[in-house]
Amino acid sequence: MDIKIYLSKKHKAVEEALEQLMLQPVGPFENHIQSMRYSLFVGGKRIRPILCLAAGEAVAKSSNTEKNLLPVACALECIHTYSLIHDDLPAMDNDDLRRGKPTNHTLFGEAGAILAGDSLLTWAFDLLSSPNNGTLTPEQRLQIIQVIARAAGPQGMVGGQALDIASENTDFPFTTLQSIHKNKTGVLITSSVQAGAIGAGADSEQTDKLISYGNNIGLAFQIVDDLLNVTSTTEQLGKAAGSDVDRGKATYPAFFGIEGTRKKARDAVESAVDALTGFNQNADPLRAIAEYVYTRSH
Repeated sequence: MDIKIYLSKKHKAVEEALEQLMLQPVGPFENHIQSMRYSLFVGGKRIRPILCLAAGEAVAKSSNTEKNLLPVACALECIHTYSLIHDDLPAMDNDDLRRGKPTNHTLFGEAGAILAGDSLLTWAFDLLSSPNNGTLTPEQRLQIIQVIARAAGPQGMVGGQALDIASENTDFPFTTLQSIHKNKTGVLITSSVQAGAIGAGADSEQTDKLISYGNNIGLAFQIVDDLLNVTSTTEQLGKAAGSDVDRGKATYPAFFGIEGTRKKARDAVESAVDALTGFNQNADPLRAIAEYVYTRSH
């Protein structure tokens, strides 16, 4: 399959759904909502929502699966965007560029950026819990909310970020790096796949396989991020290249070198694809996304 065509089609579907579901910048909260929308619509590959849709597609029993999952996909993108806004703050990674554009706090101020991130996170759970968004059962909604909340919280993405900051400029072991990557980046990717599986009515065996796929694709994604940070330019990345070294962060290249890191990423991609054994051609987009994650340039 042509993964570029698939990604473009799903990207368009997510963009249209985000535009439909996102608050408009009018009324007394106009500036605040504009700040939220700026970071949400400034660009991005939409990998997490697309993985959610692709996982649902792999096990779909209904033609309404994508329609039901689009609000879930949008909520995942809101959570991801909130995390990027906060990661870029002066107290965190202190970045001036994101996706090739000024970061939120450089335009709306530090307080404005914090509040935009807070609202995007909260708005995500409004989208997930609303019975007006799709025809998911209450049980499916509750399962999806729990999976995503755990992935985004203190034992997931936020915890991973805290550990990442605490470990800067320290001589920590590889197991700590594994924990940072698994939680800071990997768990939200895994939960995106798992949420798609739940929303599409996957059975327990299918769900377990998709979780394994998500774990490995999340690892591959972060390993490639580490690699690109030292091999690409700022123009290619849309954010500061070489920033990991400048901030004293341990990365896969620091432990394994460039070629060793490429092999680690390749191994993770192959493990992700192997996890889909037994799925038919409906899972081909997931297989192709795994390869895309490995070959991407930004």
